[in-house]
Amino acid sequence: MNSSSELNPEQQRIQSNYAGKTNWLKWGPYLTDRQWGTVREDYSSNGNVWNHVTHDMARSKTYRWGEEGLGGFSDDKQFLCVALALWNGKDPILKERLFGLTNEQGNHGEDVKEIYYHLDSSPTHSYMKMLYKYPLQEFPYQELVEENALRNKKQPEYELIDTGLFDQDNYADVFIEFAKNDEEDLLIRYTVWNRGAEAASIAVIPQIWFRNTWFNGSAKPEILNHGHNTLLLRSADIGDYHCCADGNPKLLFTENESNNKRLYNFANASPYVKDGINDAIVNGRHSAVNPNQSGTKAGLWYQLQIPAGESREVRLRLSKNKQLEPFEDFNRIFKQRISETDEFYSSSQMPAADAEEKSMQRQAWAGMFWNKQFYSYDINRWLKGDAGQPRPDEQRKKGRNSHWKHFVANDILSMPDKWEYPWFAAWDLAFHCISFAAVDPDFAKEQLRLMVSANYMHPSGQLPAYEWDFGDVNPPVHAMATWHVYQIDKKAKGKGDVTFLIDLFNKLLLNFTWWVNQKDSEGNNIFEGGFLGLDNIGVFNRSQPVPGGGFLEQADGTSWMAMYALNMLEISLELASHHRVFEAMAIKFFEHFLYIAGSISAMGEDSAGLWDEQDGFYYDMLRKPDGTSDRLRLRSLVGLIPMFAQVVFEEAKWDKLPKLKEQMGLFMEKRPDLVRLVSHWTDTKGNNQHLLSLLRGHRMKLLLKRMLDTNEFLSDHGIRSVSKAYCANPFKYQLDGSGYTVTYLPAESDSNMFGGNSNWRGPIWMPVNYLIIESLKNFQDYYTDDFKVEYPTGSGEYFSLAEIAALLSKRLKTLFLKDAAGERPVSGGHPKLNHDPYFKDYIQFYEYFNGDNGKGLGAGHQTGWTGLIALL
Repeated sequence: MNSSSELNPEQQRIQSNYAGKTNWLKWGPYLTDRQWGTVREDYSSNGNVWNHVTHDMARSKTYRWGEEGLGGFSDDKQFLCVALALWNGKDPILKERLFGLTNEQGNHGEDVKEIYYHLDSSPTHSYMKMLYKYPLQEFPYQELVEENALRNKKQPEYELIDTGLFDQDNYADVFIEFAKNDEEDLLIRYTVWNRGAEAASIAVIPQIWFRNTWFNGSAKPEILNHGHNTLLLRSADIGDYHCCADGNPKLLFTENESNNKRLYNFANASPYVKDGINDAIVNGRHSAVNPNQSGTKAGLWYQLQIPAGESREVRLRLSKNKQLEPFEDFNRIFKQRISETDEFYSSSQMPAADAEEKSMQRQAWAGMFWNKQFYSYDINRWLKGDAGQPRPDEQRKKGRNSHWKHFVANDILSMPDKWEYPWFAAWDLAFHCISFAAVDPDFAKEQLRLMVSANYMHPSGQLPAYEWDFGDVNPPVHAMATWHVYQIDKKAKGKGDVTFLIDLFNKLLLNFTWWVNQKDSEGNNIFEGGFLGLDNIGVFNRSQPVPGGGFLEQADGTSWMAMYALNMLEISLELASHHRVFEAMAIKFFEHFLYIAGSISAMGEDSAGLWDEQDGFYYDMLRKPDGTSDRLRLRSLVGLIPMFAQVVFEEAKWDKLPKLKEQMGLFMEKRPDLVRLVSHWTDTKGNNQHLLSLLRGHRMKLLLKRMLDTNEFLSDHGIRSVSKAYCANPFKYQLDGSGYTVTYLPAESDSNMFGGNSNWRGPIWMPVNYLIIESLKNFQDYYTDDFKVEYPTGSGEYFSLAEIAALLSKRLKTLFLKDAAGERPVSGGHPKLNHDPYFKDYIQFYEYFNGDNGKGLGAGHQTGWTGLIALL
């Protein structure tokens, strides 16, 4: 990175933070959007997560492992929390948290039923902005539950926008903004716009509270009325803070303690409980709040009268030091931080990009930063229960995650979606890190380090998948992410972080060994893998044993491992240029890759590989108990993943590693069959490049012929997950008298496999599209413009691989950009979302997209891996 004098203010803050000189990341958007309905808050005997703590219970239940809130902020250990509550005078409860349906209630699984957008954020959270759209009529909680219950798997979800509440603009736009004056001086601004035709009275109640960490007998913090609209917040954990409120709000105090009377019908230890502020405002029960004006939770109640079409502001300042004139420089600081955030992104974005693309990219990064979350989970304590609390059922000790007793997290993690997936997912996180690396590579490196740390990685070397089942298996993409992040960081700073690379490489060795020992049951370098993140893509449920016995040799599992070997080879080659001891590891991964590559093509004595020459595609192989096998000729992304296993090296790199070059020569003499089959590493093109890949030109052209066919994988908005050929002619397979069918489904799943809340049988998924594009770019480095492929298949037009990568990127971007009619495909043709002046410029980054029309589907704020669009 350039010297401090050449850095803009936000870059200076980033540099200072990671150098340990400051702690600009102490405060951030670390509250989750949903703590209820999570595994870590589930203490039931049967693991009934969604019903143990429900949305209805959430306002009254004190959480054990974390806190939730609307547009919330907290310190990085979540001792002190700030979030917004609203009341339109009609709802039965305060709007303190986002509402959504459980997995059982939704016709396509769990789903948030709110409208909100993440609009901006700097990497240090020195400035952040989001928008929540609050109906001024009664929120339709029951209608959303009942209507979705009436719908089946073949019908779309019933969303808040479908209720008609926004048709007459009878709602408020609530903009939530944070700006930091310094590391311990936080400015908060809520701007409420009445979009309706009549004046509205809206209660705006910022709430500030301590997470309940005193349940086990530790020192209890307190919040006191310090006079002059100031709260004094006292804590042995983080010290004293002052919260100053502009204007003259009514101050309400209670305790962050469960309302056991409401929840379980037994007496409360204190008359002041978590939902006391709700009851005082909504129900007029003033005895629910402490008249002595002290507690561990406080609300600042502003009753705003807002004329039609106008706005009102609420301003707070939370700081370590007491401010004598807290609002004198308030607007100036906000203006400065916004300007500095603009300056930061202007230096990060391509000058040639138009305003629409820049807005899309900036909102994508905003979603990434807003989806950071404090994640606390100590499995050993969770299984045993806490002292002084009800003892968990004994069967829990052998239930979910019981083999992960070493796991302890108290960290800031990037979440896929803080409502729908408020827990990390290992392979999602790897892609998050690639997106983060472009604007905050040090945060990306920290995330990768956490995943392979002793607190996370199993002693066996397995990485935790996700909290519903840490023992499930995600694709091994962390070496790929490590290499990408290292390269991006090196380019930005002019020097590679070799210490980081060594640290990750050594830990990933353990994980690679786990894969070899656990997922190659026949010892033939063909890997089963199981679930591998692709949910319902297969003929069978891949997290369960194959019906009737036997096992599935997976084209994707084996290809991921080939890619893993090449990623480790790349890393070891880089490290060998600094420490020659890593040259031996480069040799190991070179040979391992070739054995995997040989096996996927033609393995064992029967030479039945996963490649099918007749179809020009890779397929899974079902090995039956009687020794026979069937190739499952289902064309899906599984068969395209072999493209990802490739690496191009420069001639100069070989010359600097004579032992590796010598060993490669010996291996070529010993196994010329493997060398001829899978690689071009002995050949060079005019640009002195060598290629190691599962694909030579012939197989690549056959694969691309399928992939670039609009009747199969190529859609207007990217590559589909399953061939569209199965729309008219579904894939069918018979096994032991039972029939199995896979149909092309461009939108939502029609079954409950994996909860039915995602679908890999047709839609477009950003992470695999990103890897396809990156693979094509890498192949271009070797094949150059001499290698051209028909695009689309049957069109008679031919393009280089780099040109095709650019054209696919353009198709993906069209998901979010306005077309000639001013509509974004992601918005599904909805007139309000596409054309209303208060909706049309805001973008939701969905989990996946309709394979035919690009409509956003699944989790509505999964910027996590969909944020990869910012790199295209």
